Amino acid sequence: MTGGRLLAVSDLHVAYAENRAVVDGLRPEYDEDWLIVAGDVAERFADVAATLGRLRERFATVVWAPGNHELWTVPDDPVALRGAARYAELVRMCRELGVLTPEDAYPVWTGPGGPALVAPLFLLYDYTFRAPGTRTTEESLRRAYDAGIVCTDEVLLHPDPYPGRDAWCAARVALTERRLADCDPDLPTVLVNHFPLVREPTRVLRHPEFAQWCGTEATADWHVRFRAAAVVYGHLHIPRTTWYDGVRFEEVSLGYPREWGPRGTGYAPRVVLPGRRCSG
Repeated sequence: MTGGRLLAVSDLHVAYAENRAVVDGLRPEYDEDWLIVAGDVAERFADVAATLGRLRERFATVVWAPGNHELWTVPDDPVALRGAARYAELVRMCRELGVLTPEDAYPVWTGPGGPALVAPLFLLYDYTFRAPGTRTTEESLRRAYDAGIVCTDEVLLHPDPYPGRDAWCAARVALTERRLADCDPDLPTVLVNHFPLVREPTRVLRHPEFAQWCGTEATADWHVRFRAAAVVYGHLHIPRTTWYDGVRFEEVSLGYPREWGPRGTGYAPRVVLPGRRCSG
């Protein structure tokens, strides 16, 4: 095969030495290979920059969508920016490196399996993936706190200048929906978001209370509305391929060493395009 492949990874968490070793081994097989990085590279700004810079040196194109960990403001990070200001600084850094972000024009993959518009998204979550049996955000959050299942975002991911992460999510969803609606209607898309666009992948979580930090019901039909040939996401640390409405969803995370180590099967970027067709 010639023309390269559209590949994807996420949740590299390079603060762990074992994960840094995995990232050091990520190499293209073809000169034309692109790499999607669907968030959670690291928590500290310098680690995100160093990792994306190395990957950009290796792959023809690198496309990044932020995870929640890049948006954390941890106490010992010299870059102490919060919220939207931190995201803007991450975008600025990526542009210096030549890495594409959700704020740039969506590139078109023209290699095998293309053409397809590759759309990195930054949407966050709004607590609408509520805990089972709850009807309001307040009730769902109370259930999570009572169970001791609370995302660290509640302490380290600041929504400034928005009043809450749900308000920031609403603004990002509205902005992104307009952009996608204006795209070429004849081109299929590859939608890239750190969080799953539909709730179904969260049904297998060991702690269902955690789902409320995993996406928004506002994107439940985007894979159909916006002609997705594939949807790429991470965050759940449950790498697998699933199908919804005939659209392939790829969870591409590496995760923490305690999670991937026992599998003992190694880690390689997932091939997004050329891709498989649904057999069901």
